Amino acid sequence: MQRRNPLINQLLSPMGCLWVLGLAMMCLSCNAHRRKKNIFRYNEQYGIATLDPAFAKNQSIIWEVHQIYNTLVQIDDSLHLVHSLAKSWTISDNGLVYTFHLRSDVYFQDNDAFPGGKGRKMTARDVVYSLGRIIDKNTASSGAWIFNNRVDTSHPFTAIDDSTFQLKLLAPFHPILGILSMQYCSIVPHEVVEKYGRDFGRHPCGTGPFEFVAWEEGQALILRKNPRYFERDEKGNRLPYLDGIKVTFLENKATEFLEFQQGDLDFMNDIDGSFKDEVLTKQGQLRPQWKGKIVLVKHPYLNIEYLGILCDTTLDLVKHSPLRDIRVRQAINYGFDRKKMMLYIRNSIGTPAVNGFIPKGLPSFDSSKVTGYHYDPAKALELLKEAGYPNGHGLPVIKLLTIPIYGEIASYIASELQQVGIKIQVETVQKSLLLEETAKSEALFFRGSWIADYPDAENYLSVFYSKNPAPPNYTRYKNPRFDALYEKALGEKNDSVRYDTYRKADQLMIRDAPVVPLWYDMVIRLQQPYVRNFIPNSLNLLELRRVRLDGH
Repeated sequence: MQRRNPLINQLLSPMGCLWVLGLAMMCLSCNAHRRKKNIFRYNEQYGIATLDPAFAKNQSIIWEVHQIYNTLVQIDDSLHLVHSLAKSWTISDNGLVYTFHLRSDVYFQDNDAFPGGKGRKMTARDVVYSLGRIIDKNTASSGAWIFNNRVDTSHPFTAIDDSTFQLKLLAPFHPILGILSMQYCSIVPHEVVEKYGRDFGRHPCGTGPFEFVAWEEGQALILRKNPRYFERDEKGNRLPYLDGIKVTFLENKATEFLEFQQGDLDFMNDIDGSFKDEVLTKQGQLRPQWKGKIVLVKHPYLNIEYLGILCDTTLDLVKHSPLRDIRVRQAINYGFDRKKMMLYIRNSIGTPAVNGFIPKGLPSFDSSKVTGYHYDPAKALELLKEAGYPNGHGLPVIKLLTIPIYGEIASYIASELQQVGIKIQVETVQKSLLLEETAKSEALFFRGSWIADYPDAENYLSVFYSKNPAPPNYTRYKNPRFDALYEKALGEKNDSVRYDTYRKADQLMIRDAPVVPLWYDMVIRLQQPYVRNFIPNSLNLLELRRVRLDGH
């Protein structure tokens, strides 16, 4: 059972957040720079289900898998694909065969499954095993989809020799390198997987910068520095700089914030709505009382928040809905002020989504080439009139499904749309129910978000490709012109040409308005002043290899 101080229990009431903040401020002076060990500490509010990369489907798992394992290629801070376990690679002229040349100085972490408990050298056969495990039905990996209809069905993965691995595709698919950077594609040793079987996720072993030590449910997860990790810095020093990582599992954000201010955590990911106004101004800056005591870090995040609209006119739900009319969908897009929403509800955390579905932070994002929707109530009224609903007369009430944490946003949008005659009924449901209804095409108007699996705009456009099921095509959008552009981009080798094709597809889709983009998200972190080299990235990966703590 999770240990909790009785005082903290009192502070978790609805009014408790202000008490937490006040107590936290008093703790600052006596706890500043209080460090005894070179251990990076953070809290994972939602817990960690497994440390098996085959099931790295959410952020809490991905963050830790990234510490324990490596992939063939990785994403740098600027979203460029760079080497990791593979020191180089080549692509055949027809775009179907990728040949990777592996490093020869990579060893698995020590484990009892190896002879003498000593980790052995990684080879190309381990890559074949690891990627094959993802698509093996017996594994039941949540990442099996990444290779579906993409890799050769007979011999997708081949070890040419110990240091050469080959991947074969069914058709050219440029984003495959991005897919190989995903944590699903982490390289694992077959001996350890076979020793622990289904329990491998609690006895992880990889080649990464940190290795597993202990994990007590509800209490803490401990990792330590891998002494044989292969990466070095520019001066030849072996990475990582940290001695270890400690992850706690406090379930309440207010409690986590107090622990952070007491100096017991080194950073916090995101700011809870219950106390964001106490920490941030409406412009998204630290309030004066916190300056110099904590560090606020913001960075574009490859996530878009949006409202989805079911567009499949073969469904009865759509046949009898005013949302089947493009003009009504466009009127909704014009009918509320995104900038005001971001300022007053989001404290400027994020960027109003007034362009396409491809978010800010991707190389192909260009606000001058993809035009979305800005606040224009007059235009909304004009479109409603053209659709046969002057000033909204005759327009039935439209139900919007959302989840509790987005209730305030949904209510704001409903209030704004009411001013132009569009009546929205907000219905709050649990996330599991919303996911079920959208997957079954039973939700007509719904809140959604899309976080990049890999840093390529194809990942976002796939949400609207008509040949894709739900997920990812929750709106059931279908446009042959869009499909043709999407397919053209998949095999394009020239980045500039591919980006231009992405933008054309994005522009075409956004005019059809199967979605109402709300905002392009932002990584927001609070960290201690003594934390150094803790660089954010647009995938919001927890990158700790080069992190330093003052005094160590």
